[in-house]
Amino acid sequence: MSESYKPKEIEKKWQRKWAEDKLYEVSDDDPRPKWYALTMFPYTSGDLHIGHWYPMAPSDVHARYKRMRGYNVLHPMGFDAFGLPAENAAIKRGIHPFTWTMQNIDNMRRQLKSLGAIYDWSREVITCLPDYYKWTQWFFLKLYEKELAYRARAPVNWCPQCQTVLANEQVVGEGICERCDTPVVRRDLEQWFLRITSYADELLEFDGVDWPERIKIMQRNWIGKSSGTEISFALDHPGVEEKEIRVFTTRPDTTFGVTFMVLAPEHPLVAQLTSPDKKTEVEAYIARAQRRSEIERLSTEREKDGVFIGAYVTNRLNGEKVPIWVADYVLLSYGTGAVMAVPAHDERDFAFAKKYNLPIRVVIAPPDWDGADLAEAYIEPGTMVNSAKFDDLPSQQGIEAVSEFLEEKGWGKRTVTYKLRDWLISRQRYWGVPIPIIYCDKCGTVPIPEKDLPVLLPEDAEFKPTGESPLKYNEGFVNTTCPKCGAPAKRETDTMDTFVCSSWYFLRYASPHYEKAAFDAEKVKHWLPVDLYTGGAEHAVMHLFYARFFTKAIRDMGLVDFGEPFTRLFNQGIIIAGKRKMSKSRGNVVNPDAYVDELGADAVRAYLMFVAPWEHGGEWDDSGISGISRWLNRLWGLGLSGYSWDESAGGQVKAERELERLSHQTIRKVTQDLEKLRLNTMIAALMEFTNHLTRVKEKGAVGVTAWKEAITTLLLLLAPTAPHLAEELWQQTGHQYSIHNQDWPKWNEELAREEEITLVVQVNGKLRDRLTVPASVTEDEARQLALDSPRVKGYIEGKQVAQVVYVPGRLVNPVVK
Repeated sequence: MSESYKPKEIEKKWQRKWAEDKLYEVSDDDPRPKWYALTMFPYTSGDLHIGHWYPMAPSDVHARYKRMRGYNVLHPMGFDAFGLPAENAAIKRGIHPFTWTMQNIDNMRRQLKSLGAIYDWSREVITCLPDYYKWTQWFFLKLYEKELAYRARAPVNWCPQCQTVLANEQVVGEGICERCDTPVVRRDLEQWFLRITSYADELLEFDGVDWPERIKIMQRNWIGKSSGTEISFALDHPGVEEKEIRVFTTRPDTTFGVTFMVLAPEHPLVAQLTSPDKKTEVEAYIARAQRRSEIERLSTEREKDGVFIGAYVTNRLNGEKVPIWVADYVLLSYGTGAVMAVPAHDERDFAFAKKYNLPIRVVIAPPDWDGADLAEAYIEPGTMVNSAKFDDLPSQQGIEAVSEFLEEKGWGKRTVTYKLRDWLISRQRYWGVPIPIIYCDKCGTVPIPEKDLPVLLPEDAEFKPTGESPLKYNEGFVNTTCPKCGAPAKRETDTMDTFVCSSWYFLRYASPHYEKAAFDAEKVKHWLPVDLYTGGAEHAVMHLFYARFFTKAIRDMGLVDFGEPFTRLFNQGIIIAGKRKMSKSRGNVVNPDAYVDELGADAVRAYLMFVAPWEHGGEWDDSGISGISRWLNRLWGLGLSGYSWDESAGGQVKAERELERLSHQTIRKVTQDLEKLRLNTMIAALMEFTNHLTRVKEKGAVGVTAWKEAITTLLLLLAPTAPHLAEELWQQTGHQYSIHNQDWPKWNEELAREEEITLVVQVNGKLRDRLTVPASVTEDEARQLALDSPRVKGYIEGKQVAQVVYVPGRLVNPVVK
């Protein structure tokens, strides 16, 4: 009788042994080909729940598999440690953000180690430590040198609850803060930006990378490249210097249909052009608009409104006076901040015109148009009408013809515009990377000299939700001297968006303790780019987008020789509980610790892969993990309870051939599934193999040597999924430590091929066909193959199949009436 399976004892034993032996520490000089497998590092929120383990456990399985395939695998782990939650905890609990963060890291590191992953902890990266954020500041200075970092006054998204600025990407739904669900408002502030728009065109391309198409589409949509024409409308207003307002449009063919113009509430001309009798109404409207986020203003579900400002521009193409309105569905940050409204051919303009009884002039005629008013905006191609010399032109030709005419007259030009805005990185909070800038009355804006980095966060800041950085009130931090002239000066008190930290962390893992630079260039050249990056699709237009920009920018500085950081990207789905995403606020978080204590980390790992296709995600179910635990217990028994060959059973040659064939089929299936990250079907194949071995053991039908070979194969295939159990059984069955240093088994296609037999197919006792089928064909499969045979169908169509006689391995005979 074998000893019972005790996963808790076994897992602690092997984790201790692997750590003592430094089994998973990675050498940069290993001659094997490199494989850099990276999972998005976690934010230091305190506890890892099963939702966090879902990207981590399966990616570790794949990394272990690549290691056994002969690769030198770098699979590091670290912590994204700056950000609002730590500072909010400081305010609520009276604990310093650093203390709260490091306590969380200790707990999360413990949880991650209990997973049994092959993380090389000697390469751990923590973004809130000075030896890391020194280099985040250094990168900022490099971007500043290249004019890719700049300061400007701009309207920003402001969260009243978090008391800080949010990037556009952090405002979700109908203008809601993604962190606290508070409605976001607009403020004008001096902010620091990174000039991500300089790389807009290159960020549209994904050459040489294997990324999910939906992520590419999301990033391209976020960039929002549009080719069109910029058109000048004449402006002649007393006391106003500007003589034109320019708009961007993708439909210059509709310019003769312009019946009003709309300016963004923030447009500088609004105040200058508003007539005295409209001033009160316009100012009240602008005040309301400032309380709305960009997403709320652009929402298709919200009825658009606006105010006529009492001024006009002139449409140069037809000489008409066009009234100017202010409306918050136009943004100053997109295009020119002005829109020409063509209600007959734009759904939004049509609704606006109907609401305010503005003219709707058809200039693109639908097919068979009879001149009647339109019931709705016509936005498809058609024929130009009411357009002077361009009448009767197909609208697609009209786009080019009108653009050429405008350019000839000097009234417009063909151009390209983007929805993408520069990356706003200023945060009015303490717990982030200080921006390494000094303000001097004599010298202006002065970057901190590199020799003075890092600019350290002061430990004695006060945490109050004032809307301004706590650093602003820390005199020891703020007051300094100008590095240029030595005069008294002030430090920048904003800190950087935490996404700046995560835009380069994958580079630091190559040489995490390197002190001379952000990374050792030779080691980065060896390891980068990342071969497989795994994490959530929710990061498509934030982290993944910013990391691509960052890599391209430092490539152009000559710091790296590649432009894409992640060669292959895989997005896992989401593990839910109670049919909802796991969340502390919902109270449906599943903590892995209890399951690890009771059933073992191997059971949790295996269940997370078996529950559903990894890219889809699935529902956590206690009965499901219990089933996985029973399977692992069966594996334990198979490996250790001994095997007796029953010589009297007979059929040894056939049984051993069948076992050999299934062994090679399982190697092939598991290997192919691991390559394609089809982890649920990989587990299913291992279960099928286990079931077959159980039947073989019960019958004692194969020799001891064949049995041992099959168990060896099973353990090797099991090793990435259940590393502790596989290691223990490997040792207990007399093999040399460690199973994780063994080569991955290979299959022989000839040995994996199914044996075939010939099935005779009769109808009412008369021969109608012969079918070549696998020897393992089941009765149901044989019946279906026979009934589907073209030679048989002619004899059974329109007749009732009364029964189907089946002689295993020989005959199928449908009896029809």
